[in-house]
Amino acid sequence: MSKTIKLTKGFDIRLAGRAEKQINESIKPDTYALKPSDFVGIIRPKVVVDEGDIVKAGTPLLFDKKLDKVIYTAPVSGEIVEIRRGERRKLLEIKILADREVAFESFPKLSSSELSALNREDAIATMLKSGVWPNIIQRPFGVVANPDDEPKAIFVSAFDTHPLSPDFDFMFKGDAAAFQAGMTVLQKLTSGTVHLNVNASQEVSPVFGQVKGVQINQFSGPHPAGNVGVQIHHLNPINKGDIAWTVHPFGVIMIGRLFLEGRYNTSKLVALAGSEVQKPKYYRTYLGASIDKMVEKNITSDNVRFISGNVLTGEKIEKNGHIGFYHHLVTVIPEGDYYELLGWLKPSGNKVSFHRALGLFSFLNPKKERVMDTNTRGEPRAFVQTGVFEKVVPMDIFPTFLLKAILAEDYDNMEALGIYEVIEEDLALCEFIDVSKHDVQAIVREGLQLIQNS
Repeated sequence: MSKTIKLTKGFDIRLAGRAEKQINESIKPDTYALKPSDFVGIIRPKVVVDEGDIVKAGTPLLFDKKLDKVIYTAPVSGEIVEIRRGERRKLLEIKILADREVAFESFPKLSSSELSALNREDAIATMLKSGVWPNIIQRPFGVVANPDDEPKAIFVSAFDTHPLSPDFDFMFKGDAAAFQAGMTVLQKLTSGTVHLNVNASQEVSPVFGQVKGVQINQFSGPHPAGNVGVQIHHLNPINKGDIAWTVHPFGVIMIGRLFLEGRYNTSKLVALAGSEVQKPKYYRTYLGASIDKMVEKNITSDNVRFISGNVLTGEKIEKNGHIGFYHHLVTVIPEGDYYELLGWLKPSGNKVSFHRALGLFSFLNPKKERVMDTNTRGEPRAFVQTGVFEKVVPMDIFPTFLLKAILAEDYDNMEALGIYEVIEEDLALCEFIDVSKHDVQAIVREGLQLIQNS
């Protein structure tokens, strides 16, 4: 039975530079990369290619010795030009010099009737071999799912409320058939419910509004209403011993393409946005693309930060860096590498803050889009207990006490206070509003690792 849930807790960060609904088809990056750091939980990656090898889209590149059934494959065809390693030979990325036209490995191609008759074992085997399996994320812990497990339910969030988030209806226009096929496959993977969660404040989506065989739920409210973890909490909370799976809509589409087309097709739209982008728009590319040609002669200044993803949870990359596996947005904002004397005391209409005392004038025009840089305007201080975290987390947990339990390595209280229900993105707003300037997301990951390894 579908549900409609209205959330009131949260905070929308309105930034200038949202991508216009225009697509640039002409920019084609030269290189693409697969980065093990994109996949939480990979400990011992084993590379199965060498520099100079020629690969197709769907050719295996590496696997994790800890979960060797899951294969990570090439997003495009071309030549392996670099296997880059860091300290202690840590694998950083596998870089591919792409062909002009992408060649694909072949996988079983199914008709609609064959797709309906597909069994769970065959579906999983094809997904593992092709490379689409890493799109399935396990809760708790936010790691790539183990194919030997069966989740109690699967959740897909069909909207994003992060700052400058791309428009999914525009991004996935034309992919309705692949999305439906992907959702049909997901139904094979669980005996429970497949939940599709849509934005209640928007019109019926042409991509997500008519999906069959799933439970469609409506959510409304400020960020983080679009976070799948928040949605799970209100639909079917995760307790100790439970396993649920989540999939991004693009991951669902990749699964659908695999079975409809018989190939690992990572073609996607990526939004280039931010106040420092001259012409923010969408670019047609493939998974793992380099951003160098997207940002060339398209940035207003040199002193900027390039972020793969959004400003709350994204990853800092270089001007020639590559987009993360799970990212569909590149954000460019000013670098805040300056000191502002008593900056937090100065009244300003440009500062955005959840605290009225610090961003007083921003509350007079809350819908105005503003330019923000990376300056934290403060340094780490004592962990002040203000009760403000609870105002931006629309879940029945106590974030402040949970974070303190993690810092104290108090396993019992971590479990009692909801560690199984969250990953980094669910408490990212706490980091933004924290007057003590703690790295909240790193603390959350530390707690998850403690529980997972216990």
